Amino acid sequence: MAKSSIDVYKEWLGIAETNRPLTHYQLLKLPQFEDNPGTIRKAYRDLNAHVRKYASGDYYEESQVLLNELAKAMLCLTDAVRKLEYDAGLGRKVQTTKARRSLEDILRLNKIVPEDRMKQVKGYADAVGIDLQEAVLQQKIATAEIVMLAYAESIGLPFISIDDVGVDEEIAPQINPNTARQHSFVPVLADHGTLILASPKPVNPDVEEELRMIFEMPVRCAICTPAQINTAIARYYPKDAVQLMARKTGQPVRAAGPAAVAVAPVS
Repeated sequence: MAKSSIDVYKEWLGIAETNRPLTHYQLLKLPQFEDNPGTIRKAYRDLNAHVRKYASGDYYEESQVLLNELAKAMLCLTDAVRKLEYDAGLGRKVQTTKARRSLEDILRLNKIVPEDRMKQVKGYADAVGIDLQEAVLQQKIATAEIVMLAYAESIGLPFISIDDVGVDEEIAPQINPNTARQHSFVPVLADHGTLILASPKPVNPDVEEELRMIFEMPVRCAICTPAQINTAIARYYPKDAVQLMARKTGQPVRAAGPAAVAVAPVS
């Protein structure tokens, strides 16, 4: 028996709006031009969890399409650069760009790192030769997500949870495994002609340019936790895939360390 058609926006999300396509704000059930990234991420996660309840039923395909739409909306609205362009397209007047805060300022003001420990953490980072966010992770002062959210804000990039969004399984096989492992990234989706990569650090500009030429679209990085990228790389770009690629191309295999010293290398 054929399954009946369904309006997933109305039936699953309770959205009565009939004009389609919905804006990102309507889809995430947010006020128009909501600016708080935390509010946007919470709305996305709540809806993501709700829609996943339908992923094992007759409407699996519809659920996957909707989950992808939700992820694209969240990634756009939590990316300051892309959000500015998107809002302008909806008629919002140009907003004054706020000065970006340093990671140290964010950690202090949000009380992620206690004032009496900041000097110690900075000294440790300098002594070991690692970045501040890696030192905070190693010292286990806060959860990885909280630390990487702060780091993403400090460099003006969106934060992404690979556990929520997943990896684009059509694009992933088209990327050289050695490149992905060496530079610690995975592709999560293509959104409005932009390839979104997840990585604990901004991807090397030369690598971004190489991918831009291969896929013929701009590349944008979203920050994730080191543990998540290590897990994703172990699954989609295992060592045997790198070795196979090396045999095919005749190029030597380059060692790929962990995404951050706070996390064990992928196996």
